[in-house]
Amino acid sequence: MGTLVTLHLPPGSPIAEQPWVITFGSLDDSEDWEPIVCGPYERRHALALARAVVIDDDLMAVVEPMLPLDGVDAIRKEIDLVRSAAEGPDAEDFEPLVAQEYPEEPPEPAEVLAGWRRIAGRLTA
Repeated sequence: MGTLVTLHLPPGSPIAEQPWVITFGSLDDSEDWEPIVCGPYERRHALALARAVVIDDDLMAVVEPMLPLDGVDAIRKEIDLVRSAAEGPDAEDFEPLVAQEYPEEPPEPAEVLAGWRRIAGRLTA
């Protein structure tokens, strides 16, 4: 069984609506291959796909949001926000994910395509 790592989000977090990517890699140094990054996906699709892949394999999956930022100023602003937040509460304030946050089954390819259309619509709106 592998490992799935992701962010714990409070209910209603706007980050949940961002596109998400999955990085799959070796769980330890015994395998010599480059990690792969898949996505973008809607968060629930990313969690379900990652879980389905690592459940029977010794892999690590990191599920994280993508920030579609449109330029240097936007990127710098986001970096400043993250740096400011790092000076705030300790990591001990985070709670582990509860089982209900993981969909039971991975989405079908048609569901992933529908998710891509929704993501594209949000990015181009």
